Amino acid sequence: MSTPLKLYKLHATGNDFLVCDPSETITGSFDAVAGDVARLCDRHRGVGADGLIYLLRGEGGADCAMKLHNADGITAEMSGNGLRCLAWLAHRQGLGDGKRLVVDTDAGRREVDLDVDPLTDELRAATVDMGPVTFDPAAIPLDAPSPFDLEATFHGTRYVGDAAGMGNPHLVILVDNPGTARVTQHGPHLELDERFPNRTNVEFIAATPGEADGIDMRVWERGVGETLSCGTGACAAAAVANRHGLVGERVVVHVPGGDLHVELGDTIRLGGPVAHVFDTTVDLDDFKFRPTRASR
Repeated sequence: MSTPLKLYKLHATGNDFLVCDPSETITGSFDAVAGDVARLCDRHRGVGADGLIYLLRGEGGADCAMKLHNADGITAEMSGNGLRCLAWLAHRQGLGDGKRLVVDTDAGRREVDLDVDPLTDELRAATVDMGPVTFDPAAIPLDAPSPFDLEATFHGTRYVGDAAGMGNPHLVILVDNPGTARVTQHGPHLELDERFPNRTNVEFIAATPGEADGIDMRVWERGVGETLSCGTGACAAAAVANRHGLVGERVVVHVPGGDLHVELGDTIRLGGPVAHVFDTTVDLDDFKFRPTRASR
């Protein structure tokens, strides 16, 4: 028996996701096996994406909830870009009041301000309250006495950066030029730094030449690889850059996929576009989707 699942392909500054509403296909079941998610996200044998997001119904005042898997199938706590993509489908499904969306994530409850096209009623951009940044090692989590000025050397290249938590772990490294940084060569090894018990995302940043409050960033995402953008990474990078006196409290983060706008404060706000790419329906049996025992 075939099991069709409708997927909505979206991207937010090039960080692309497959978003689905399990109630459209599999009522009450949303726990896909990690290997099956990885096959769906595979860019050669699957649909292709940086991650898979489930739009779930909210409880206790939330309009909806987000369950996020990275491209390797492992559950992730939070994605600012992914949250904007989820907001696109949530708005299309009629969730929220059309102006703001309250979303529960594994990193806590988040509020999303919606920028809706008045002619098409389609979400075109959103600003997410990402919560506060933390430099507390236990909260990141980080197995080190201080999150600041961490050193790492790989193949003769010495890196120095700060660890930061945005509901998920980050290592933000200051480099001369992110464009020439060895992101794909050294990122996989820095992700596995033993001081980060849950692995880490790795941002390579530098102040944008000739721009007072801009930074350039490339990112190696935990469980994904190099991506064109990372929302939580942009927030962590802006906070670290501010700590080093490179930028003020309103920061434009230039990533290969476009520009993200970060406002620093008691909590961090992340703004950026979201774009719908296409819809498709796949047969889950082709991807060896196996419901959990509890969902049968």
